[in-house]
Amino acid sequence: MNTEVAETADHSPGRFSTTRWSVVLSCADSGIESVAARDALSELCKTYWRPIFAYLCRRGYSTQDAEDLTQDFFSSLLQGPLLKRADPERGRFRSLLLKALQDLLAHAAEKLEARKRGGGVKFVSWDDWMAKAPSQLSISAHALNSWSPEQLFDLRWAATVVEQALRRLHDECASRRRLRLFETLSLYLTTERADVSYHNLATTLGITESAVKKQLHNLRRRYRWLIYEEVAQTVEDPREVEGEIRYLCATLAAGSEAAA
Repeated sequence: MNTEVAETADHSPGRFSTTRWSVVLSCADSGIESVAARDALSELCKTYWRPIFAYLCRRGYSTQDAEDLTQDFFSSLLQGPLLKRADPERGRFRSLLLKALQDLLAHAAEKLEARKRGGGVKFVSWDDWMAKAPSQLSISAHALNSWSPEQLFDLRWAATVVEQALRRLHDECASRRRLRLFETLSLYLTTERADVSYHNLATTLGITESAVKKQLHNLRRRYRWLIYEEVAQTVEDPREVEGEIRYLCATLAAGSEAAA
């Protein structure tokens, strides 16, 4: 994921007038709960639990406590009046979750004690979370040990966006019986063109170099669009999408430099 994503995605500013996040916010504004809003928020939570978990671990909580607090956090998010208290940062789901999590930690000891007494309510099976959203991008030991919890939250968030886009691209290729093409070319989605050996790829795939160039171009273009779509689901205003992508790209770049 690089700045090219923000600059060249083929999109229309008005395309995402209704997103999962805008559905949730509109219901919060009207004071009316709806199945659509809860389903949209639930889907966002299941996708973006890893940044929450990473933040809690960096704050010093044990793995078990971090798991329990992550579950409690999303349960309270879905059940409580959190969205109405989200101003002024509520426009971005990422900002809201971090602020809400920091508020939750003020009562973390009580939450964990309630868990021990059997008072916890599971939002979803932890094993289900792990199975549905396996981490494909590793975080460097340097970032894990030296970055602040807030920096690590944003890094894990950016990685999740990339993982979601890659997963969708994989599924699309699989549905068209082009999985081998994806598995071969996906490693080069963000590689500088000068560093790509089209000859070797053509030999591997059994097609011409010009065909490789065309297929890789198409995959890159689709990948950028899927990232745009993914980010669009987490902001209220479509005009915020490109700014959010640029920020996440910069965060990933900083993480890569830290790993170097």
